Amino acid sequence: MDLGLKGLVALVTASSKGLGRATALQLAAEGCNVVICARGEKALKATRDEIAALGAEVLAVRADLTVPESSQTLVKAAVERFGGLDILIANAGGPPPGGFQDLDEAAWQNAIDLTLMSFVRLCYAVLPALKASAQGSILALTSVSVKQPLPNLVLSNSLRLGVTGLVKSLADEIAAEGIRVNAICPGWTRTDRVEQLLRDRATRNGTTLEKEADAVAQAIPMGRIGTPEEFARAAAFLASPAASYITGVSLLVDGGMYRGAM
Repeated sequence: MDLGLKGLVALVTASSKGLGRATALQLAAEGCNVVICARGEKALKATRDEIAALGAEVLAVRADLTVPESSQTLVKAAVERFGGLDILIANAGGPPPGGFQDLDEAAWQNAIDLTLMSFVRLCYAVLPALKASAQGSILALTSVSVKQPLPNLVLSNSLRLGVTGLVKSLADEIAAEGIRVNAICPGWTRTDRVEQLLRDRATRNGTTLEKEADAVAQAIPMGRIGTPEEFARAAAFLASPAASYITGVSLLVDGGMYRGAM
């Protein structure tokens, strides 16, 4: 299937590692020009070089999305380089693990800036450019936790629901302007973030990372943890013109782990 991505411009945030990196590489392979960003310069440059090796045009910008001005600066750089912007893939990693009683107000504020407000600011920043595009699309990376809260992840469980609420509201508000807004919800996928969560579980349970990974896999109908590449293919489709009649949805990419009907 031709996803219709060739020649479009996609901004993928937090894209030097994990799901963001895999998605940026997939979009580049489909013919997108790609803008990537991250806080760490070394990993950002490595991902830039991987994308360039695919023959795609790529702009790498060092940015911290918890800083309010970063979103506007990032979008401005993208538009100046490529003349416009068609797709936003909004990724911000995940807040640290912990239960409610383990966390203080400062931890909540930091997580709000990282998980919720970074998406709010990105949407404000990209909307003028997306309104000028014939294929405007926003895709927010959330988590299976928006459907089924995960143990010891109270920050993610709470704040990603806020992102989902904005996705649904914004999808309704700007559909008539030709812009689609969706979310994609990864389950357990082999990334540095998941390794961190598995190590946290192992510490709390007195086990090993490998044993915790096996326990997670056994709870998934497909019997395994997913790969970033599997996630990225779904993300590229949902953000692409091939999904032109899909907006306001939250797509689970979790190997069937969530068993609810809705």
